[in-house]
Amino acid sequence: MALIIPLKYKQKLLPETTEVAIKLIKDKFQKQLARALNLRRVTAPLFVLSGTGINDDLNGTEPPVSFNIACMNSRRAEVVHSLAKWKRMKLGTYDIAPGYGIYTDMNAIRTSEELDNLHSLYVDQWDWEQTITPADRSLAYLKQTVEKIYHAVKETEWMIYERFPHITPRLPEAITFIHSEELLQLYPTLSPKEREAEAARRYGAIFIIGIGGVLSNGEKHDGRAPDYDDWITKNSDGYQGLNGDIILWDSILQTPFELSSMGVRVDAKSLVDQLEACGCPERARLPFHKSLLDGELPESIGGGIGQSRLCMFLLQKAHIGEVQASIWPEEQIDICARHGIHLM
Repeated sequence: MALIIPLKYKQKLLPETTEVAIKLIKDKFQKQLARALNLRRVTAPLFVLSGTGINDDLNGTEPPVSFNIACMNSRRAEVVHSLAKWKRMKLGTYDIAPGYGIYTDMNAIRTSEELDNLHSLYVDQWDWEQTITPADRSLAYLKQTVEKIYHAVKETEWMIYERFPHITPRLPEAITFIHSEELLQLYPTLSPKEREAEAARRYGAIFIIGIGGVLSNGEKHDGRAPDYDDWITKNSDGYQGLNGDIILWDSILQTPFELSSMGVRVDAKSLVDQLEACGCPERARLPFHKSLLDGELPESIGGGIGQSRLCMFLLQKAHIGEVQASIWPEEQIDICARHGIHLM
């Protein structure tokens, strides 16, 4: 995605007031999320040891920021990409009952990102995980969970409107569910991102099911690591996948806006199948994967929700740098400033 400069953009809050609004959003949303999904807050690591299989591979190509630990014989550690697997281990450690879970503040550095309106070197999100029963590994449970998260977003949007009445709500009443294969059949000549744009523009808020599996055209809608979300199991609609992305339509940028990646986590069978499909069965020997295959980890559902992204969307900003302090190319800073977009 290239840098987008909206026509006649005008910031709706000054930087000082934006800082106040950011805190309001973060305080409100995490309370709504915790209440909706029965979550309690826990403390999370910024980095984990390399070679344990705990860190996420995302699309399998993004290298983590890593360093040697001098006092541990230069053992290697790496900054987390996300906490999907760590959270599942924590559910087991705390012996959290089905229907309850945890959430935390996750901070990551992703050096491979192309910096634009939505992408930053710094990633901050609410990472959450909930214990479920084997019977909950279903499309129905996934949808029910998505709807609860979407309701929390809507409640937070309304709170901002009450505090700042000139920032009027723009989300639809309900989120629309659509499978990535259905999108392909609807728009066979378009790329995955173009399909997302068409659906998001039409419905305002969508949840695309089945991210990571191969579609009927032999391609994937998007990449997903093989060892956290389940994208290979057949669901009740007859398609593959018990995971997906929450995508909103951003009327400021006129583009789809990914807010969350989430899903039912792999069980032993889907882990083996997905490792095989991705050509990395040797990962089954890593400590995390071995624990899962040995039945030591609970069934779970989880995901991440972008904190800066949520603030950007609800405050109707044109660039994530308006709600987040990070590093940007000088040229991008200058272009944005000339158009009234002031980056932190």
